[in-house]
Amino acid sequence: MEYNPLNPEIQANPYPAYAELRREHPATWVESLQAWAISRYEDVDRAIRNPQIFSSAGWLSQALGDLQLVPEVPWMIETDPRDHSRLRKLVSKAFTPKMVAQLEPHVRAIAGELLAKCRNAGEIDFVRDFSGVFPVIVIAEMLGVEPERRADFRRWSDSFVRATNRPSDETERKAIRSTNAEMREYFERAIADRRKHPREDLLTALVRAEEESQTLNSHEVLAMAILILLGGNETTMNLLSNTLLVLHQQPEDMAKVRDNRTMIPKLIEEALRYDSPVQVVFRGTTQAVDIADKEIPAGAPVLIMLGSANRDPEKFPDPDRFDLTRDASEHLAFGFGTHYCLGAQLARLEARVAMEELLSTSRSFIHSQPADRLGCDTRPKKSAAQI
Repeated sequence: MEYNPLNPEIQANPYPAYAELRREHPATWVESLQAWAISRYEDVDRAIRNPQIFSSAGWLSQALGDLQLVPEVPWMIETDPRDHSRLRKLVSKAFTPKMVAQLEPHVRAIAGELLAKCRNAGEIDFVRDFSGVFPVIVIAEMLGVEPERRADFRRWSDSFVRATNRPSDETERKAIRSTNAEMREYFERAIADRRKHPREDLLTALVRAEEESQTLNSHEVLAMAILILLGGNETTMNLLSNTLLVLHQQPEDMAKVRDNRTMIPKLIEEALRYDSPVQVVFRGTTQAVDIADKEIPAGAPVLIMLGSANRDPEKFPDPDRFDLTRDASEHLAFGFGTHYCLGAQLARLEARVAMEELLSTSRSFIHSQPADRLGCDTRPKKSAAQI
């Protein structure tokens, strides 16, 4: 099998290719990306549980190349312990279950305000008018960003996602570099402002971590702020959009959840398994390792295929069926261990609140259509909804 994840047909629906990979080529060389790919649940689980063998070091900077935003330092998600632990400890305080739970009233108010605008508009584009806006507002307010810059945040986030998909068109690359420079300039000014005028926000907390204990340097503050923005937007937008799309496709499930809101947490976990917001993460081997009777050499780039693992029938029976009654708690959509998604609890809160508010509306969603997946990320399902 000549697997090419950049093929438009595979991007539109990767799951048939994943099934063939798991059956016939669970560890395979992907020529188009010059990397190995592993696709079975047991192998993916092993890889993300063992950062000493499957290292995160440098993968994002390598992927971005000259589109890198903060080349002076590695991103937290491309570091291994102990650097990763040092960086994560500082920002994790804002994402503990207790801190996230305290955000619920405000998160619900944001969702309600957006949905009120949607009701007045009638038919909407769900990504443009809700799922692509809602997480931007939540994370922007946590960082202390001015409301008038929210549209810029969305634009910057979209541009960064395009960068991770390694565009070859030089006109597009030039536009991405320009947008990246704009984002960096904004955050550099905002960080300088917090040094002079501290506020009660997450950006100030990052600056204080640098000033008080030298735990972060100035470039790490910049990289962390940008990472929080990007990580807090794209994946949650995809989760919300994917969940709404599958409810449209299975109206009987929409009726069940509408009648019984206690099912919403199970709905979210099954949506995370069924159509993972992030399909692939990257690692590099620190030593030779045997996977599915293939020896992957030391120093090899590896695609860890979360989306495929979550559809593995050896782990999840009848995996291509969306099942509200399934125990999907062992899905790998948020990773595991050292690199378990820092914002997982916030994403779950946003998804639960959004679904509760959406399902409280008096009209049904009338139509939706999927958008393409680009590169390693599941692109959101662009849904039109009648509110």
